[in-house]
Amino acid sequence: MKLVLAATASAALVLAAPFVGQLSAWLRRTAPGLFLPVVVTVVVALVGVGVVAAVRRIREQRGLRYGAIGAALAAGISYSLITATGAAEVDWAERVHFVEYGLIAFVFYRVWRSTGDASCVVLPLLAGLIVGLAEEWLQWFIPVRVGELHDVLLDLVAVACGLVFSVAADPPAAFSWQIGARSRRRLAVVGSLAAVGLAFFIDQVHLGHAIVRDGLEFRSHYCEAVLAQLARERAEQWQANPPLVLHRLSREDQYMDEGLWHVRRRNNGEAATAWSENRILEAFYAPVLDTPSYVSATGHRWAPAQRAEAEAAAAGDRAPFESQAEPYPIYTFPRWWLWSAAGILVFGAGIRVYGAWPQPTIW
Repeated sequence: MKLVLAATASAALVLAAPFVGQLSAWLRRTAPGLFLPVVVTVVVALVGVGVVAAVRRIREQRGLRYGAIGAALAAGISYSLITATGAAEVDWAERVHFVEYGLIAFVFYRVWRSTGDASCVVLPLLAGLIVGLAEEWLQWFIPVRVGELHDVLLDLVAVACGLVFSVAADPPAAFSWQIGARSRRRLAVVGSLAAVGLAFFIDQVHLGHAIVRDGLEFRSHYCEAVLAQLARERAEQWQANPPLVLHRLSREDQYMDEGLWHVRRRNNGEAATAWSENRILEAFYAPVLDTPSYVSATGHRWAPAQRAEAEAAAAGDRAPFESQAEPYPIYTFPRWWLWSAAGILVFGAGIRVYGAWPQPTIW
C-alpha cells in the first residue's frame, strides 16, 4: 500500500507539471506582485513544517540527527544559491520544485525504511531518479516548458537532501550495510527501470545529428534528410493551418522549436553570427521564417534590404561557422552505444541477483 501511495503521489507530481506552469503564468499575468510572495511563503512554510515535525520526533542521538537535518538544509540552500539565475521568480519557483522532490524522497523512504539495509537509501534515490526523468521528459514533450539532464540532476540533488532529512527524522529501527537477497531483487528491478528510463530520456532529448553544409554546422534532433522532409511537410500544413495559437497541453513541434532556437540566436548575435544563423534558417527552417505564428504574426524572414545589409556586414568573415543555438546539449554518438550500455546494466543486474532474468517483485 505504501508503494502504491508513493507511486500515486509521484504520478500526480509528473502529470501536474503542465498545469502548474499554466497556473504560474496566470498568476504572473493577473497579479504580478503576488507571485513571488506566494511562492516564498509556500517554500518557507513547507520547510518550516518539515523541520518542526522532524525535531519533535527526535528523542535519541540528538546531536547526530540534528546535524544531519542541518546538513540537508545547508546542502539544499547552497545548491539553490549556486544554481540561481538571479531572477527571483525563476529561482523561487525552482525552490518549490526542490521541496517537491524532497517530499518524493520522504514518501519512497517510508516505503523501504523497514528493509533494514542500505537499500532503504538506494531504492528511494533510484525511485526519485525515475520520477525526475518522467517529469523532465514530459516538460520537454509539451510546448514552452523545458526539460534536460541538468534539471534531472537538480531533482536528484533534492531527492538526496530529502533522503538525508528523512533518515535523520526517522531512522530505520535496524540497519546493516549488507544487502539481503530480497533487497537485491528490489534493487535489480528498480535499478533496471532507472537505467532504461535514463537511456530513453537521453535518446529522446539529447541525441541528434551534426548537420554540416557550406561551411555551416549545427546540431539537430533530425538528420539532414528528415529536416528536408519536415520542411516540406510544415510548409504544406502551415499554409492551410498556421500555428497562430499556442496549445500548452499538446505535443511540442520540435522542428518549429529548433527553428526558433536559430531565430533567437540570429536576432541576438553579432554580424557574422546573425548572418550564418540566417543562412541555416533559410536552408533548413524556411517554413519557420515564412509562417505567421504565436511567436510572431509576420513570421521571421528578414526583409530584402535587411538581409543585404547583414550579408554585407559579415562579408569579411569566411571562417567555418558552428552554431551554438541549442539551449541544451545535443550529442551525436550512436544510439546503439546508449542502449547497449543500458542493456548491459539490466542484464548484469538480473544475472547477478537471480542467475536469470529478474521477476518484477519490488514489494
